[in-house]
Amino acid sequence: MNTNVQPDPVRLEIFKNLYQFIAEQMGIVLQNTAASVNIKERLDFSCAIFDASGSLVANAPHIPVHLGSMSASVTSLIDDVGDNIQPGDVYLSNNPYNGGTHLPDVTAITPVFFTAKGEQPTAPTKPIFYVASRGHQADIGGITPGSMPPHSTNIAEEGILFDNFLLVSDNDFREDAVREILSNHTYPARNIKQNIADFQAQIAANNRGVKELLKMVKQYGLSTVQTYMQFVQDNAEFAVKRAIASLNNGEFTYKMDNNAQIEVKVKVDRHNQRATIDFTGTSPQQTTNFNAPAAVTQAAVLYVFRTLVDDTIPLNGGCLKPIEIIIPQGCMLNPTYPAAVVAGNVETSQTIVDALYGALGVMAASQGTMNNFTFGNHRYQYYETICGGSGAGNGFDGTDAVQTHMTNSLLSDPEVLESRYPVILDSFTIRQDSGGKGKYSGGNGVVRKVRFLESMTAGILSGHRIVPPFGLNGGEAGKVGKSYIQRQDKTIEQLDSTATVEMQPGDTFIVETPGGGGYGLFKGNE
Repeated sequence: MNTNVQPDPVRLEIFKNLYQFIAEQMGIVLQNTAASVNIKERLDFSCAIFDASGSLVANAPHIPVHLGSMSASVTSLIDDVGDNIQPGDVYLSNNPYNGGTHLPDVTAITPVFFTAKGEQPTAPTKPIFYVASRGHQADIGGITPGSMPPHSTNIAEEGILFDNFLLVSDNDFREDAVREILSNHTYPARNIKQNIADFQAQIAANNRGVKELLKMVKQYGLSTVQTYMQFVQDNAEFAVKRAIASLNNGEFTYKMDNNAQIEVKVKVDRHNQRATIDFTGTSPQQTTNFNAPAAVTQAAVLYVFRTLVDDTIPLNGGCLKPIEIIIPQGCMLNPTYPAAVVAGNVETSQTIVDALYGALGVMAASQGTMNNFTFGNHRYQYYETICGGSGAGNGFDGTDAVQTHMTNSLLSDPEVLESRYPVILDSFTIRQDSGGKGKYSGGNGVVRKVRFLESMTAGILSGHRIVPPFGLNGGEAGKVGKSYIQRQDKTIEQLDSTATVEMQPGDTFIVETPGGGGYGLFKGNE
């Protein structure tokens, strides 16, 4: 195929959907074969395919913070291992300083090789594609069950780090080596059997991706498949350029509960259809765990600009080509080892998104937190993110009780939660009047009450307990969230944004999530 020709519009649409379909098939396999509630029920995972250089081509509509950062993990593998990558290999990585997000998000990366017969080769050659799946492990070690410690101060306290670890060698699953790493740590993994099962599910998902890509190559030819991979990314680049042409310069300072701040300036070059996103002025690297790895910051920028595009395009590497991102090294959005990062992925990422929307004047703040709730002991480990209100914008209200922006996972069904863990979901309701008023009102948060039947350690890792989610253009801010314990004797213990507590049988953990900000003046306030 002549790579200098323009793409055929019909074929472009076909290939765009085929690539996404392959990622979706990978996700179905992962969900069906995983062991943990976190992956199987909450769908806290993502699958995607990448070209030979490691650039994201297409993904299933999974978790934005995963998808926007996975390319950095793949390119890290290519840079580190290079010519040593062999057919039948699978690599494992969760290194936050090397393309990862936080330690529970573990990525399995499989190279795709090809021969003229359309089969995996036996002789050494270079991969033609890569497929990857990222799953949030229910526990990967660390100082608290669930590996989301509210008060970690360094990466070792958050769990076990895999840095381009060879998980499968020549189609041989290296279980003994994996078990050694998971157990030989100051804070070892608490359920290695479940880790192993989920890793094997990720391998199976990747294998489906490899199979489907090779089938595609056999049908259309390698040159055509690779050319349209580039066309799909070029199409996304052009779509983002068109969106940039309608934007204005802007800046925003976003204060967080922990007194840190995100500073962002957006400079738009309409003539060249390019934008510069400058985070200079953001707080320095924190002693807390709210540091967001550079890959997470990139994922947040990618997500925002993808949402500004009206066209139906897959989230891919082309979206970032017209964008320059400036992140000073050593600030909380580009930390250095051994900074703690577990909240940076789930909390600071949300702040980055809202700060960008604020700078662009697009929409008010969402709940701005994932309300990360964990509990566990030596037998059980559980993690969930809790929905809240989304922000309003020009022409639309926010939505009640929804996972916003960088998360897209589900809450476990009550029947699953109560059958797998010694807890009772006492209630789960809309938190009325928690969204900010405005011409367009912010969405409401929720109230979630979980009663414990067994002694366990619980934790909350959250934001917007002090600083309310902002409104725009005269709209009111959303209400801040609350977290507290009702003990069996009915006494109440209020909790900070981040807290670890010991729960006893009969105690109830209550989370009231924030509402989204409103947009425009509310008629009653005019």
